Amino acid sequence: MTTDAARHDIGRQRHEDATSRESRRRLEHEREVRLSQVAAIERTPQYVTDEVMLAQLDTARSALEEVEAALRRMNDGTYGLCDACQAPIPAGRLEILPHARFCVTCQRRRR
Repeated sequence: MTTDAARHDIGRQRHEDATSRESRRRLEHEREVRLSQVAAIERTPQYVTDEVMLAQLDTARSALEEVEAALRRMNDGTYGLCDACQAPIPAGRLEILPHARFCVTCQRRRR
């Protein structure tokens, strides 16, 4: 017979699995968007002399690096843990910012 606690654990695990899949989907989508942005800018001949385009390219590359790092954290099992304090990053924060490396408290300290 399955206890209420065991059912709760199973339900929590299914929810975490679904959340993880959704986060991976969002990150992979974000990676594709950023790769497209980088490619579009690099196809524009004047980007090497246009300060605005260079800034956009830098921003897109930076965002792409953050997404790639989040995907690596997913693969190594550390995704969703704050890089500073190792506490779990709330699911709501990861929904909004799937590549978040820090919990809100630690992010505020970094400013």
